[in-house]
Amino acid sequence: MQLWFARGSEVSIREQLVTQVVLGILSDDLAPGRRLPSTRELARRFRLHPNTVSAGYRQLERERWVEFRRGSGVYVRANKPEAARSGALALDRMIGGLFASARKLGIPLPDLRARLRQWMEMQPPDHFLLIEPDEELRRILASEIERAASFRVLSCGIEDCARREDGGIPVALPNRVAKVRELLPAETELLTLQVRSVPTSLGEWLPAPSGALVGVASRWAEFLKVARTVLTAAGFHPDSLVLRDAREANWHRGLKQTAAVVCDSVTATELPAGCRAIPFSLLSESSIAELRRYAEFVSLPLVP
Repeated sequence: MQLWFARGSEVSIREQLVTQVVLGILSDDLAPGRRLPSTRELARRFRLHPNTVSAGYRQLERERWVEFRRGSGVYVRANKPEAARSGALALDRMIGGLFASARKLGIPLPDLRARLRQWMEMQPPDHFLLIEPDEELRRILASEIERAASFRVLSCGIEDCARREDGGIPVALPNRVAKVRELLPAETELLTLQVRSVPTSLGEWLPAPSGALVGVASRWAEFLKVARTVLTAAGFHPDSLVLRDAREANWHRGLKQTAAVVCDSVTATELPAGCRAIPFSLLSESSIAELRRYAEFVSLPLVP
């Protein structure tokens, strides 16, 4: 098996050695029982520090790819470890095979890199990128988007979005759109998330039942404030509302004694058993429909 090492790479020499040996074993270039070059031999041939080679071999032994035989050397184990079935290793094997085939065909590395970059740019996004500075609100919105559209969601703050190059579909609330557009490239499409009307969503629970004790719980402070305002305006007496900030310790106290708990979609999953949850979804039906259309569209297979 031929080895090569890229000095100055972000990937350490040790990891380069480990990865190449693992790929060699997975592709059967390194058969069970095959003896690997000694630490001294590899260090001398590639001008590596012996400690680097030794550390790589020890990692391979810990992960059960190789075994040390006293007085004899390092050998490929008879059986591949369970980790050989992991998705990451399968991907490494596929990529390694691509580069090996390119070398056999005499394709220059810059040409291969350019072609890969072109193919990467052609691929549709595989997730939404939620841009929102409030961490708790991000968590709630991400949960609702994933549940509604069955599509992966990553998130970041506004200042971080300009540094993201992960190819996601940017989404943001209306009050964030202007700032986000300033930071994103001009040609980037940005989806605006519309928020559901609070009075409309709570309409089926109104008017307020006389004497009912109602809980309001959320990790998002604005949710607590808006819910209290709306419920008070709808006829609930302020003293009948049990407000709980889910970021605080013992926030569950007293909620089992309420008739129901108005909460966001994330807090609804964290309520104690026996609590009747009234989860309030922040996203409007129109936004949910738009997110689903995008997820379905980008999931369509590419036509050759």
